[in-house]
Amino acid sequence: MDMMKKPLAILLLVLFMAPASALCAESTEGAREVALMIEAAEPNSVLVLPAGTYYGNLRISKPLVIEGSGDVIIQGEGKGTVIEIMCPGVTLRGLTVRGSGINVTREPAAIRAVAGPVIIEDNTIEDALFGIDLRESPGSIVRRNSVRGKDLAPGRRGDGIRLWWSHNCTIQDNTVVGSRDMVFWYSEGLLIERNNVSDSRYGLHFMYSHDTVLRENMLERNSVGVYLMYSNRITLSGNVMRNNRGASGYGIGLKDCDDIVVDDNALLANRVGVYVDNSPSSVDATGIFASNLIGYNEVGILATPNTHDAVFTSNALIENEQQVATHGRGDLTRNNFNRDGVGNFWSDYAGFDRDRDGIGDVPYEPRSLFGAMLAQEPNLRIFVHSPAQQAVEFTARALPELRPSPTLVDEFPFSVPPEMTGRIAQAGTGSFGMASAGFGMLAVAGGLAFAAGKQPIGKRKLGGSRR
Repeated sequence: MDMMKKPLAILLLVLFMAPASALCAESTEGAREVALMIEAAEPNSVLVLPAGTYYGNLRISKPLVIEGSGDVIIQGEGKGTVIEIMCPGVTLRGLTVRGSGINVTREPAAIRAVAGPVIIEDNTIEDALFGIDLRESPGSIVRRNSVRGKDLAPGRRGDGIRLWWSHNCTIQDNTVVGSRDMVFWYSEGLLIERNNVSDSRYGLHFMYSHDTVLRENMLERNSVGVYLMYSNRITLSGNVMRNNRGASGYGIGLKDCDDIVVDDNALLANRVGVYVDNSPSSVDATGIFASNLIGYNEVGILATPNTHDAVFTSNALIENEQQVATHGRGDLTRNNFNRDGVGNFWSDYAGFDRDRDGIGDVPYEPRSLFGAMLAQEPNLRIFVHSPAQQAVEFTARALPELRPSPTLVDEFPFSVPPEMTGRIAQAGTGSFGMASAGFGMLAVAGGLAFAAGKQPIGKRKLGGSRR
């Protein structure tokens, strides 16, 4: 063979023998170039891709660090998954990944891993049905990625970030906009922190996922902020759930969960601040709600009547249309609204504090006749703050025999507002006017209480460190 023709023959042989695991066969020349670079790279080496746009779908089957330095676009062809990671030890960093398929039955994603651990960081994902999808990829790290879903109706979207049977993963500092959920199925030992999720269905959604920490996440303008279902030993700390107002509109929703700790969170301007359905559900299990700011929601705490043995302490419930309500007939008296003599602050508490110790001298026992009517007929909410509501409550006060039994009893209610610190204080400086004004009033009230010489309430400041 002519020597001038040998390089061309070798190149054609390499292209013909390039395995499907490195490149989809229908990709164009740009993606073939990436596939050849991947094929030529030594395992565990660093491959820095030249700046540019590469068209086609890729499959990676050897451990590599692939860097795009922010100037590399992998443009899918509008079908299937754009990048598939088939082995552990892969790092994808600094890429823009676009153009997954749209057929939801095949769940096409921008990036999918089916082995772990892998690292997916500092990537931008656009126009993808599913964003980042980990399947049986334990020990993986997903951080500092920006994910935006396809411009579809909410019912047709895929998940921004999804884990399936992927234990001991870290998901942190990601931004997800316009997806379905950030969802975790059968995945244990997770750390979920400092993620921002907005304009989606569920900000964070857990199904049968245990032993997880959720901290300092910002979840706003979703249908639901966080929903935990059948998941145990979960800690939620320092999160902000704001303006989640879908059909259910929960800031935090719990269903059949045991050993849950919810502390130092801000739940603001949601339809429901906290929804509790039979959590804890097991004998000797716990559910602790401590030092949370629950304010300006339609309902502060909504719980099913079968909810029992949950503990609420050191929380501040401020200007919710209903502070506490039951989902159906019944009350919440089988739960504890104080712990070791430390109750909660209720902005509608009408008691007094003669010894100025910060604890009210009479229990907080809400007995709203209108609230009892709402529990039976939610459509009556259109009359909230109307003369009709005022007439009902006036009648109940004039005729005590009409007053219902208390929904709950807090024997040690705070008589002065708690001090707001950390992320809880920052959450009150958002753009919605009612909450900002309310925080101003809270600060003034706290200042007046301090001037009057009252002790710090509850022996603990809301939002302060427990460590």
